[in-house]
This record gives sequence, C-alpha cells and structure tokens, in this order.
Amino acid sequence: MKLDDLFVRYFGTDDLDAVSPDALQAGAERLRVDFGLEADRGRRFGMWAMMQMLGVAPDLEVAFANPADRDAARTLMELSEAAE
Repeated sequence: MKLDDLFVRYFGTDDLDAVSPDALQAGAERLRVDFGLEADRGRRFGMWAMMQMLGVAPDLEVAFANPADRDAARTLMELSEAAE
C-alpha cells in the first residue's frame, strides 16, 4: 500500500495542498468508513497512519484489537512527534 495511492484514492490527488477543505473532509470520511470495513491488518495500519497524519484517527484502543498493532501505532506516533 503506497501513501500516494491512498491520497489519490480518497482525495483525488497526491497533493493535499490542492484539496479544498470540503474535499478533505469528505475524503477523510470515506477513509474512516473503509478503515472500519477493512479486515487486513497491514492495510488497516496504513489507513490508520494516514488518518493519524490528517488528525482524524480513532483512538488506538478503538482502532486496533491486537496489542502488537497498538504498540506499532504508538511507535509511529512517537517517531512522528520526534521528527517535528
């Protein structure tokens, strides 16, 4: 799963600066719906990471039943914070 492909799928472009606020909100909602329906752990994690970047990710306990997935998400969050 490539991040650019997800941007194009949900927002119509890989340039989020070109997306209007309304289109961003609509794409984020479609992403949340698809996330809720996705069964593949890897794809769910990729979708969650994108939602995290956009500030619309669900809490870890809600998003991931598997403790290893929650730990990986926490690590991603920590790395993102350290990069800022």
